[in-house]
This record gives sequence, structure tokens and C-alpha cells, in this order.
Amino acid sequence: MPDAVTERLSDLGNIPVAVPVLALAAAYAALRGNRRGAAAAVVAMALVPALVVPLKAWTGRPGPLEPWAAGYFPSGHTATAFVAYTGAALLLRPYAGRRRPVAAALVLTGATATGLVLRGFHWPLDVLASLLLCTPLLLAVRWSCRSTRRSSG
Repeated sequence: MPDAVTERLSDLGNIPVAVPVLALAAAYAALRGNRRGAAAAVVAMALVPALVVPLKAWTGRPGPLEPWAAGYFPSGHTATAFVAYTGAALLLRPYAGRRRPVAAALVLTGATATGLVLRGFHWPLDVLASLLLCTPLLLAVRWSCRSTRRSSG
């Protein structure tokens, strides 16, 4: 894959790209009455750096193309993409169909991860660690969205 393509894919995990997607979905969900789910998704996103940054400092893992640099494990871009896009998908599921938002979130997260690995910014294990690290955050968002639907339905 050309560098220009992999760079654009990895950019999907940048905060200015991913976080506005979640913010818009959270605002929409809150306006539609899912304030608990929207708040949970925003808190999950806020917790990403609180989880990722200390692990990067603790492991000090070098990158694939920059063995002199440290702090590549886990991938912050993957964590940001996963929580932002999947959090948005969980918030939008009741309004946009059950499968489409989640499929889109998985494609965007997978594209981000692929771009990061192919570009040489991260090892595959860095990406996998971020996915595993953020899964409990998204399970909490999912639970919050479900409990809102049950209490309002």
C-alpha cells in the first residue's frame, strides 16, 4: 500500500478526526434522550489517555522503524479510534440500524490499525493491546446504552 494511503488511514486515529465523530454522536444521542449512554461514551474517551499514557511510560517499548524512540506500546491512535468510532456506533445503533454503525466503526478502527502497522508506526501487538485495553470501556458504554433503553421503554 502506498505511504500516502497508509498515512491517511493512520490519521483516522488522530484526536481532531476521531473525537468530533464521538462528540456529534453523543450530542445526537443526548438530544434523543440517551444522556446516560452519551455521558458514558464521553467518559470512556476521556479515560483513554489515562490508560494509555502510563502504559507507554511504563513499557518504554521502541517503535518498528525508530528503535531509539520509546513509548509505542500500546497504540494511542488505535485506542482513540476504537473508543471514538465504536462509542459513536453504540450511541447511534438505536437510530441507524443495529449492524451498520458497528460495522462502520470496526472498518474505521481496522483501517486505522492497518495504516499504523503498514506505515511502521506500531507493531501489531501495540494495536492489539489497545483494542484489549479499551474493550472494557466500550462494554460499559454498551451497558449504559442498554440500561437507558430499558428504563425509557
